[in-house]
Amino acid sequence: MFLHHKELIQPVSVGKPDTRFGTFLLEQFGGATGELTAALQYWVQSFHVENAGIRDMLQDIAMEEFSHLEMVGKLIAQHTSKIDQTPVYDAPLFKLKGNGPHFLDSQGSCWTAAYINEGGNVVRDLRANIASEAGARQTYEALIGACDDAGTNKVLTHLLTREITHANMFMKALDAMGKLTDPMFGNVPPDDTVKLVFNLSQGEDVRGPWNEAPEFEYIADPEPKGGMPPAPVNPSEERSAKAKLRDKSHKAH
Repeated sequence: MFLHHKELIQPVSVGKPDTRFGTFLLEQFGGATGELTAALQYWVQSFHVENAGIRDMLQDIAMEEFSHLEMVGKLIAQHTSKIDQTPVYDAPLFKLKGNGPHFLDSQGSCWTAAYINEGGNVVRDLRANIASEAGARQTYEALIGACDDAGTNKVLTHLLTREITHANMFMKALDAMGKLTDPMFGNVPPDDTVKLVFNLSQGEDVRGPWNEAPEFEYIADPEPKGGMPPAPVNPSEERSAKAKLRDKSHKAH
């Protein structure tokens, strides 16, 4: 069951409408790192999770992301409230489609479910979610840097803050499963190269915990192990008509 309260989860008040900035805000409404993507991603993931606590967490965050989608939509509506006073070249998307939010990103590309990152494994999904929150946080920081309206930036700062909170929640869930720092998950054991690190970009090489013992074995000068691949076989126009006739002749004999 879904229940919508018409009150916003946090206040949204734009002091100085800027239709052009409204175009930028579409990135967090119908873009890859936007609130719609996050809300649907976490909601769908919750159907795959057996752990009741993690399932509840995903659903709580998904509902909050829908609330954030509403806030971004209200921001866009307020910033585009004076579209009739805006030159068409400043906000062509809104001139064509009308004011308020649309399922487009800041470049006019339609939202797509291909943005959603879910795979049916709770460890895999929680790790993907941390990356999603990082992407959204970075976008909000860029939006804050492009806006000089105090009311808008207050809302954007709140939304940025919540991305940090959600990432922390996902990290705590992984930690509770013992998977925050363990890269292995699933049922297929890795092969004997799991600790090998290959120095394949040579010159001014740097060593660190990402390629040092005891976790890793560093191969400073890796050599190919696979041998030469077989030559390709292409029985089409690449072979001359003469060669084809010769083959036919050999088969006849």
